[in-house]
Amino acid sequence: MPVCKPVLSVAAGLLLAGCAVFSPVQPGMSRAEVLSRLGTPTAVVALPAGERLQYSSQPFGQTATMVDLDASGHVLRERQVLTAAEFARIQPGWSRADVLREFGHPARIDRVYSWDGDVWTYRWRADGDMFYWVYFDPAGQVARTQQGMEFLNAPNDNKQ
Repeated sequence: MPVCKPVLSVAAGLLLAGCAVFSPVQPGMSRAEVLSRLGTPTAVVALPAGERLQYSSQPFGQTATMVDLDASGHVLRERQVLTAAEFARIQPGWSRADVLREFGHPARIDRVYSWDGDVWTYRWRADGDMFYWVYFDPAGQVARTQQGMEFLNAPNDNKQ
């Protein structure tokens, strides 16, 4: 039995290591290193103390990664923002510029008969394929948000 314990410990360690997510971007990296690893960002946004490199897979993907750089051009943090926790930060009164800065360009911008303003749609993944809608009032301020399931890739139960 003495052999079992070390073998189980190694197996557990490998299993945990396999679950970890390793980012190609680490705090302290230079802007040039980020660009060499991730390529050209989909957008660059000025921040009060630096800039944000946005890497969005919208309109068809389900991710948007933000890489924040300090004033000297070094990575402060990197994060995937199309998550329930990040979307929960959106507050009524945010401007279009606020939403663009925090989440990047949406997958779609629509107008619907029942709403007097733009509706921005983000595609993301939680327990399944999801939509997140941001409703802007006529002045361009967030009025409300809503999430829902995306059934485009779901099996068709109506097949004959």
